[in-house]
Amino acid sequence: MFLYQLLNFCFAALKKDEEGDLKYDLSLYKRGDLLEVPRTLFTHFGIYLGDNRVAHLIPDILPVFTKNKAAIAKMVTNNRLLLGVIAKVASVRVDSVADFAYGSQILINHMDKVCNQPALDGDEVARRAEKLLGSVTYSLLWYNCEHYVMYCRYGMAISYQTYQFCTAVRKIVCSRMSSYLTALCGVGVMLYTGCVWTALLTLLLSFTIWMAS
Repeated sequence: MFLYQLLNFCFAALKKDEEGDLKYDLSLYKRGDLLEVPRTLFTHFGIYLGDNRVAHLIPDILPVFTKNKAAIAKMVTNNRLLLGVIAKVASVRVDSVADFAYGSQILINHMDKVCNQPALDGDEVARRAEKLLGSVTYSLLWYNCEHYVMYCRYGMAISYQTYQFCTAVRKIVCSRMSSYLTALCGVGVMLYTGCVWTALLTLLLSFTIWMAS
């Protein structure tokens, strides 16, 4: 599922930046709650701090080009976000619930059902979230918004989306079909170039993939 989302993330047409207005009942959220929303092509996470404030890690290209705090503080659009992912530029910032959700429905503490680690006290969760505010180096696989909220709420900087992606890649790379294709490429290289050593190395790689599958 995450692989499909990542392919869409990279190649699909950008969704319209402005979403329909949704009203959010702030009485549903408690300080330290983990909020989860589908934001266009992926799942986005944040920590509710109270008083209509959500701390979340989000990529944003705009700080690379301007120091205008008023402009940067505005809601991060899809264009800014996608370019920030590519540039690996992000920050942990505080936005309103509406800006964080970006027109999507919000799930509350859904990860409590997935994570075996019990959640920390709400005030401690929020304190951790606030302590990490500021610029960070972003990585789609190794440090994204899910790593951030999982550390804040459960004390573990992990990402189930990353795990699903790596599992999907492993299944593709270490599949029998992959070994067949690698061997076929090796034979083709040998026939085209006459280089036996290149073919042998390719066949060795094919054999390794076969044994791992």
